[in-house]
Amino acid sequence: MRHPLLPALILCTAHLAATASPAAPRPNVVVILADHLGSHDVSWRGSPIKTPALDALAAAGAKLDAFYVQPLCSPTRAALLTGRYPFRHGLQVGVVRPWAKHGLPLDERTLPQALKDAGYQTAVVGKWHLGHMAPDYLPTRRGFDHQYGHYNGALDYNTHVRDGGFDWHRDDQVNRDEGYATHLLAKEAVRTIKERDPAKPFFLYVAFNAVHAPLQVPDHYKAPYAGLPDRRRTYAGMVAALDEAVGQIRAAIDDQKLAENTLILFSSDNGGPNPGRLTDNGPYRAGKGTVYEGGVRTCAFATWPGQIKPGTTVAAPLHIVDWYPTLLTLAGAPLDQKLPLDGKDAWPTLTTGAPSPHAEILINTSPKSGAIRAGDWKLVLGGNARDPDDDGGAPAPPDAKPAAESVELFNLATDPGEKSNLADKHPDVVTRLRARYGDYAKQAVAPKAALTPKNFQSPKIWGESD
Repeated sequence: MRHPLLPALILCTAHLAATASPAAPRPNVVVILADHLGSHDVSWRGSPIKTPALDALAAAGAKLDAFYVQPLCSPTRAALLTGRYPFRHGLQVGVVRPWAKHGLPLDERTLPQALKDAGYQTAVVGKWHLGHMAPDYLPTRRGFDHQYGHYNGALDYNTHVRDGGFDWHRDDQVNRDEGYATHLLAKEAVRTIKERDPAKPFFLYVAFNAVHAPLQVPDHYKAPYAGLPDRRRTYAGMVAALDEAVGQIRAAIDDQKLAENTLILFSSDNGGPNPGRLTDNGPYRAGKGTVYEGGVRTCAFATWPGQIKPGTTVAAPLHIVDWYPTLLTLAGAPLDQKLPLDGKDAWPTLTTGAPSPHAEILINTSPKSGAIRAGDWKLVLGGNARDPDDDGGAPAPPDAKPAAESVELFNLATDPGEKSNLADKHPDVVTRLRARYGDYAKQAVAPKAALTPKNFQSPKIWGESD
């Protein structure tokens, strides 16, 4: 005899099956990384620099209000492509310089490798900056089916030369395309989208060298900013050219009718350098090369129509290491690997308002400085030390103290500008965070150095004869 409640149960089950949200499909993924963009040099944060393409994409998804990267270029790229903090790679200090005899360690499983194994087609367009000392370190040996752009930072936007060596490549072979770098990278990104294999999802990593020095841009981009000081005016024009390029990439996605199944992620690789003079990091303290908020908390967004609610802001802290496990999970790729991850799956935080997946976020740990954030508390050790940057940057100021002597504690909920040191008022919090910081510091690989060799001569073509 049939149970009297069975019909109701069947109807209820059918209703739930019809109304339950389906699992997110495997998306195409476009990761766009700007270079040295000030955290408040976008018009959605009130900048006089107009960024309509970035604004539109940010409004169509979730703006990430507490998104962390590393203080410098190469460490952020290493974190993105491995899901692991760069102190594990020996890349926590400085950048991979043109003459460096190191790069991202070859035993690291990279994001493109994992996605390729899961059936994705993969491409990198733009700046690599993770080593070119030998062929095995080049992008097409690290999981990318296609590469276009340059290996080093700070190259000339028009000649594509860095320190006397030519640095423009397609599929890791020298390429002589002529033109302004930002324009060429946008054109290649668009071509890659249009000429993809439609039978496979794709992962496209667009790593612009804009708006990194040297400050170069065609004059017409500067014209709307005639009232700004000269260097700031050129920088503003570079931001405008970058924004135009992002708009072209979005248009290609729309033209190919891919928007509904494409996740777009955007951030800068570090905070803006010379804040207040060249860039604008808003209320955040300091800038590039430091572990203060201005060096590591950047403008960012995540956009995917139908999956991420438009017009939202995510206040929960996230870190660029989180994209690795988040994307692999969305792609159905396994997370099991030889080297453990620091990143966490951020999808619930992006889509359901879940709290940060992190109990704490390590900002960085190095012999001179470091920082860690747990909840609203942030501990900074040796914060007035400054890592050298990839332009030959500034050394630590003469009064810089070693990390053991300089201890600062900030409550970012009430003091995002890190103006009020609360270390003396909350010694218990300092003790707790120092213990967690120490756990990470004990695991750190010694930083890899790349001092300029004596009598060094740049090769004619970077990556071929060095």
